[in-house]
Amino acid sequence: MAEEINQKKHIPWKIKERLYPKSLELFSERDFHQVNMREIAKKADISIGTIYKYYPSKQDLLFTIIDEYMSTLKSLIKMHIQGIESPKEIFRKLFWVTLDFYDKNPSVAVTGFITVPMKTWMQESAYRRDDIRELISEVYETVKARGGLHGSIDVRTLNSLYFMFCSRQVHVWYYHGMKWNLADNLPDFFENFWRIVAPEE
Repeated sequence: MAEEINQKKHIPWKIKERLYPKSLELFSERDFHQVNMREIAKKADISIGTIYKYYPSKQDLLFTIIDEYMSTLKSLIKMHIQGIESPKEIFRKLFWVTLDFYDKNPSVAVTGFITVPMKTWMQESAYRRDDIRELISEVYETVKARGGLHGSIDVRTLNSLYFMFCSRQVHVWYYHGMKWNLADNLPDFFENFWRIVAPEE
């Protein structure tokens, strides 16, 4: 595993630039099991031998792509919430940045929440998104210190609420044909979230 991870760090950018978007395009259009490596190679105009040199399986390729795209989300959120004092606005921005990220990377949203085989993905360390959980913990401590959370909300509950609301938005959006921007739907659910976590008056 360690050798595999180390090898992936040295994948030439020109290969990623061609391989990742085309792979996500296929995986977001069809079920995971309906896509094969030969199709991916043809669509990306890369030899199948080159792909297997860096990715031992279709599963490994997909989960690596999702993980690399998602790894940028934490830094985006941190950048946008920096300097915000209001606990409510911190949470609002947390959701907005996440949904805007999926708006800009719709194939990541579809692949990550819809077409990826969840049972298999759950066995991967990337599924846990420890980087985002760590960020939620930081937000929790910051907001709690300002008296901006209901006493019944702990960090585990906050994590669950964040992932639950985000995944639900993606599912509804996809079901209705992706006809709107996810971030534009924020007002429709955010007040419900805030009523759950807001401190007692």
